[in-house]
Amino acid sequence: MSETDIQADVTVDAIGSACPGPLMDLIGKIKDVDDGTVVELLTGDEGSKNDVPEWVEEANHELLDIVDEGEHWAIYVKKT
Repeated sequence: MSETDIQADVTVDAIGSACPGPLMDLIGKIKDVDDGTVVELLTGDEGSKNDVPEWVEEANHELLDIVDEGEHWAIYVKKT
């Protein structure tokens, strides 16, 4: 299991959701939080490792890290 020093303000648990569910859950949460908020997306969908960074770049947010937790990934996004 990997570790990160990033402290999330909000966690979105999308483990068990298939594409595009995790990304849509993340987008919904990002819309509801203030700028500067760090959102952690937990996902077991391997496609999220590509989909989320692409969306983050298009939406002008900041991708902080993608951490392989073994059975899922933790993706950290900062709203800007």
